[in-house]
Amino acid sequence: MNYQSDGGLIAGVDEAGRGPLAGSVVAAAVILDPHNPIEGLTDSKKLSEKKRILFEQAIQKNALSWSVAEATVEEIDEINILQASMLAMKRAVLSLSIRPYKVQVDGNHEPEISGYEVEAIVKGDLTEACISAASILAKQYRDRQMMELDRLYPQYQLAKHKGYPTKLHRELLIEHGVSPVHRRSFRPVREVLVNT
Repeated sequence: MNYQSDGGLIAGVDEAGRGPLAGSVVAAAVILDPHNPIEGLTDSKKLSEKKRILFEQAIQKNALSWSVAEATVEEIDEINILQASMLAMKRAVLSLSIRPYKVQVDGNHEPEISGYEVEAIVKGDLTEACISAASILAKQYRDRQMMELDRLYPQYQLAKHKGYPTKLHRELLIEHGVSPVHRRSFRPVREVLVNT
């Protein structure tokens, strides 16, 4: 679990919300303090909500720098979900208050960030503390966003499934039609638009 390489500080980057049918895609970037490590960091999906909240607070308090950014539903529909994820990651890195020596990204795609060394690490959220931290911040931010959208569009029960294409979500989409926060480029949403 590297907090820094020989060359300097590393920023970990991860996204949340690539698979859902609704809401923006969110990315976080985190530069952890090598002198103040946070024990037990791992992939956000392996943590309970209670643990994620505690880790989120610890990361925001102890990290040297952190940021959260997003790409909107409109951007997702315009440039596709992969490119929108890369855009959100780039925005998160460029929003950091400290410029990292290197950027480590979860997965097998590297966002193009001019002037930065970027390394994609498959399952990096399990092996690199800074990416684990980013995965936790991104998930927490997006989950809260879905709770807010649930209050605006209660008929879709977004708080329950977080926008993912569950059986319930697909049924409610057919019943109530497509909302402004649904991704029109995603097939289940597109099919509802075609059939209404």
